[in-house]
Amino acid sequence: MAESGQPPPPAGRLRGRRAPGIARGAAARTIGAAARTIGAGARARRATVRARLVTTQVVLTAMALAFSGTVAYLLALERTDARLDKSLRQDAQELHALAATGTNPVSGESFASAEDVVVAAIQLKVLAQDEGVLGLRRGKDPLITRQSAPLRPESDPELLRALTPMLDGDTRLRTIRTKVTDYRVLVAPVAPVAPVATAANATSAAPTAGKPAAAFVLVVDSRAEHAETARGFRTFALVAVVAVALIGFVGWIAAGRLLRPIRDIARAATATGGADLSARIPVSGDTDLSDLSRACNAMLDRLEDAFESQRRLLDDVGHELRTPLTIVRGHLEIVDLSDPEDIRATRTLAMTELDRMNRLVDDLTTLATSSRPDFIRPVATDIGRLTDDILDKARTLGDRTWRMPHRADVVALVDPQRVTQACLQLIANAVKFSHPGSVIDIGSRTDADGWAQMWVGDEGVGIEADFLGRVFDRFERGKSAAARDGAGLGLSIVRAIAVGHGGRVEVDSEPGRGSTFTLRLPPAATETGRAFPPAAEPTGG
Repeated sequence: MAESGQPPPPAGRLRGRRAPGIARGAAARTIGAAARTIGAGARARRATVRARLVTTQVVLTAMALAFSGTVAYLLALERTDARLDKSLRQDAQELHALAATGTNPVSGESFASAEDVVVAAIQLKVLAQDEGVLGLRRGKDPLITRQSAPLRPESDPELLRALTPMLDGDTRLRTIRTKVTDYRVLVAPVAPVAPVATAANATSAAPTAGKPAAAFVLVVDSRAEHAETARGFRTFALVAVVAVALIGFVGWIAAGRLLRPIRDIARAATATGGADLSARIPVSGDTDLSDLSRACNAMLDRLEDAFESQRRLLDDVGHELRTPLTIVRGHLEIVDLSDPEDIRATRTLAMTELDRMNRLVDDLTTLATSSRPDFIRPVATDIGRLTDDILDKARTLGDRTWRMPHRADVVALVDPQRVTQACLQLIANAVKFSHPGSVIDIGSRTDADGWAQMWVGDEGVGIEADFLGRVFDRFERGKSAAARDGAGLGLSIVRAIAVGHGGRVEVDSEPGRGSTFTLRLPPAATETGRAFPPAAEPTGG
């Protein structure tokens, strides 16, 4: 007999020092006020960021667990339904096999009717938990088992009313929902049985074609089966809730530790103000936030250096300008307006002092622009030809013996105007601190690393050994320069030009024998950055 059925629908769907200074104090107070405002905002945002991080982590974890648990639960329900259907189909096959034998294995007699087949099947069926069995008969009460069955389908009238029409037809699987529970039902009708002759002229019974007279019904409480699966997933849900809570707790502590550098930055920003720029951020570990703390400390170092440099600059400029202003004012106060000679002398002195102040302002302007990106405008420059041009310009600066021991034949990316300015400043210093007729060397070369070198050497008074470390600082003048004109900014400009090129300036000096200043510029290159090999150094004088 053919078997047909449909699968059940799923149950659900799924540091410092204090330095006075008006400029530094005003600027520092401004930055300090802004830093305190930012720091207060940072403290308010810190908790929010921490909470948002932890909340996001908890929500994503809960969503992942809920999604995976739901999918697993639905799959488990489908597996449960598939297991029930497999068991019911196997019972149907056993029923058909029993009817085909024609003999009741309980009594050993032949089946006389379809009811006998159903009764034998009921007697032979060992019921599992949540299973029940009965037999349907046409026009009669259902056949019930005498076993102590966990499930008694005959006690549910609604179920019996739904089963009665299923006596006619083929074997089928159905899901029936009543007020009592949800059932997964196997209805296997049995055809009438007719006697057949055997080889020994005996008779036996066999099913015949015709209208079924009885049906074997096996019922499973699918709601109870699903409840067993649900109990396991309720345990999973409880464990998931505990896991999410634990993740939130650990995440809150971890986020607080990870965000500690931000709180330290906020505290340092709040502490930075007034005349104190020494606050620094403690750094520990090797994370991105540690790098941020180091970068902030470096920024605070630069700020402190900048404010200190500004204070020194203003103090030194005030000192340097005060002298010529005092001189001019003093002479103007005592000038004899009736004496033309005295007026001319006072005018000459005033113009000289004004020229000195103008040079000082020009030098300060140059130093102020040295930090701008366009201070250096490099182009491909022939270093040898540039050296020749500088020597030609230097000859007019004084009565000296000019020589060029070396001349580089190489092209480099430099700013020819700034390099000329730096070299002429060095040459002017060499003329100022040497005697007429002495030798001044101007030359260029490349070293083994490809760096371009341009130097100026003299036979002048030299520089004291204890002053060499400060010779390039602003307004610094050695003992030999103290009596000479100048504000002490020339060598600072030379250093700014060298640094702007990515190079440096070096000095080698011996008191009484002279000094040599060397500009070291980055490796010789074309505009595309291709390195040139060091050129042969021609000798000459």
